[in-house]
Amino acid sequence: MLTQFAWAATRTKKTYLRSKYESLVGRRGKKRALVAIGHKILVAAYFILKDKTAYKELGAAYLDNRKKDRQIQRYLDKLKELGVEINKEMVA
Repeated sequence: MLTQFAWAATRTKKTYLRSKYESLVGRRGKKRALVAIGHKILVAAYFILKDKTAYKELGAAYLDNRKKDRQIQRYLDKLKELGVEINKEMVA
């Protein structure tokens, strides 16, 4: 059933689960990506029931923003190793 839920979740537009599926499908393939999305749904359902909280949709841009922040930090660290001092305020 989880794979059926995952299949339905990947067909929705502008959601976190769809963007996660699209990022995984290139590396793992369609079937493994569906299983991974099913696992994400199961983990989310567990914590929703355990903590008695509502589901919070992260949005389609969540992964892109996270990737961007990590890349910026990685480049800042490399520049720091080279002896160049740059503040985060200068980057933004």
